[in-house]
Amino acid sequence: MLYSIIASGLAVGAVYALIGITYNTMFATSRVMSFTAGQLGMLGGVLGSMFILRLGLPMVVGLLATLIVCALIGVLTEFVAVRPVLKSLEQHLYVLSTLAFALLIQQVTAIEWSTEPQPFPRLFGIGEGIWDEKYWLPVATCAVTIIGLEYLYRRTLIGRAFLAVAEDNFAARALGLPERNLRVASYALAAVVGGLAGFSGGELLLAFFANGPQLNFYGFIPVALGGLGNNRGAVIGGLALGLFQQSANFAVGGIFASVAVFVMFIIILLAAPQGLFGSGTARRV
Repeated sequence: MLYSIIASGLAVGAVYALIGITYNTMFATSRVMSFTAGQLGMLGGVLGSMFILRLGLPMVVGLLATLIVCALIGVLTEFVAVRPVLKSLEQHLYVLSTLAFALLIQQVTAIEWSTEPQPFPRLFGIGEGIWDEKYWLPVATCAVTIIGLEYLYRRTLIGRAFLAVAEDNFAARALGLPERNLRVASYALAAVVGGLAGFSGGELLLAFFANGPQLNFYGFIPVALGGLGNNRGAVIGGLALGLFQQSANFAVGGIFASVAVFVMFIIILLAAPQGLFGSGTARRV
């Protein structure tokens, strides 16, 4: 039982961590917390099931098609829900614009797909019990993603341009960096990460339109715990959340497990408002 809790906790936590990275990647270049992050995770599962099970495409082709569609949704998010808000003095309106777009994605998916959970294809057919692929695949995907992003940001010119815009978009624009194009690219990249979260966790979460709001909330907790913009903190926070949630499900079950997560979340934020791995912001006086 203990090993089952650990395996499922790490798997679910890895999905939450990937959604947290999706939040961070969008926020880095726009300073906008886009509430479409969870919907992108939901689409990763739904589109993967549609392309592979319904349309009969090979797994690799289905994965590529899923990620391409998610990337297009990410770009559309920037054009429709983010860019108009950034031009406004009331930039906090992104809460409404991104939430409205997220609800639109969810309702269209419910109408065109199904309102009932649908099966997700078994991708490799490897492992059984606690070594089943539905447990280790999200963890492996999370590890590969964080390593790939670290390489992108530290070793490539476009990654360094992302960091420059994230650090100070006005200075980056003054240096001639295409801030708007980089923001669009970051939203496409974030959407790919979100799609990977849903695709790799599809066997565990199934292809279900209602996964979107759940991933939106539980994917935001690693961001808050790990510190906004800290991908490594999001991974640690996501894995810790998954283990805590699965332990609470076993110990108290049902709605009480969600209450336990809320209580834990509030206590940690009261103790460390900037997150466990975030740094406090300095204010000039």
